[in-house]
Amino acid sequence: MKNYLNFENEIKELETKLDALKDPYNKEGITEVNTSEISSIEEEINNKLKNIYSNLDPWERTQVARHEDRPKAKFFIENLFDEFISLSGDRYYGDDNSVIVGFAKFNKKSVLVIGQEKGENLEERLNRNFGMMRPEGYRKSIRLMKLADRFKIPIITFIDTPGAYPGVGAEERGQAEAIARSIETCMKLKVPNISVIIGEGGSGGAIALASASKVIMLENAIYSVISPEGCATILWRDPKKTLEAAKAMKLTSKELFNLNIVDEIIEEPIGGAHRDKEKIIEKIRAVLIKNLKEFENLNEDEIVTQRKNKFLQIGRGRGFLNKNEIDSSLSFKKSNYNVILEKTLNKKTIGGILIVLSLLAILSYFL
Repeated sequence: MKNYLNFENEIKELETKLDALKDPYNKEGITEVNTSEISSIEEEINNKLKNIYSNLDPWERTQVARHEDRPKAKFFIENLFDEFISLSGDRYYGDDNSVIVGFAKFNKKSVLVIGQEKGENLEERLNRNFGMMRPEGYRKSIRLMKLADRFKIPIITFIDTPGAYPGVGAEERGQAEAIARSIETCMKLKVPNISVIIGEGGSGGAIALASASKVIMLENAIYSVISPEGCATILWRDPKKTLEAAKAMKLTSKELFNLNIVDEIIEEPIGGAHRDKEKIIEKIRAVLIKNLKEFENLNEDEIVTQRKNKFLQIGRGRGFLNKNEIDSSLSFKKSNYNVILEKTLNKKTIGGILIVLSLLAILSYFL
């Protein structure tokens, strides 16, 4: 059974009609299939999908990123890699089913694969904790990333999580420390690590594994410090202000690409990745091969330097308001100390200089 989003009601009606036309058995028995009408409806569906998906706002794109039928990490692991061997446990506490980690062959070469898995049905989602990792999940990933680094094996990560699990038990076992260690490990790797955001890239839960040499996003994925609902609740005190929050957060792939936060966008089939899973598999395969090839001629120091420079460049010259873009209702107020200092400096006298020195001496005493 297909799942539809609120803005896809017209598509749902047309596809229901199309399924009925394709079925040669109806209430009256066997009937002849009307191929011309089928072709006409299929064309109409494609046109409506193009129109809808070319005009999605950030909140609608967030809903697509969370779509129930969207391909998950497990699907990509099963269809992109050969000889996958799943490994478990963090060697401290236990295992975490919300993340799948193991070694595999990709393009006939060994890789470490890490995938945040949400699950396909309710039972599996509960078992996977809806993709929200606990400390043991991050520590399992750290353990195996270090192992891959030791044996010079590239790392490929699939990001899809609302965020790290915020439960009491997770906090007691050191959730924040585990995330910080994971980021540190990712940044220190001497092998290339490539992260693909396939759905939700939520907060520290995502960046713990997305501090990578290359960060790639599917077209309808999102990547943000908090969910739109959480942002709306904090800033507007109204969880219904999700559209305003999503727009302000710049969480879509195109916005993040323009800010140099992600390196590449993978275009999805019309209507989202869930409508043509085989096509998205081939696109991701091609992108991974291309990006891994870029690092083949780099030595360990160059790989670390490339990753470091990539993150140091984020936010340099982009993403900030210039003077012309500042809201006229906002103003900058100078402190009394700055006002006195400016007036004093304008007086080119020895007395003025002595007053400045006295003020600095008084401030240094109290600080």
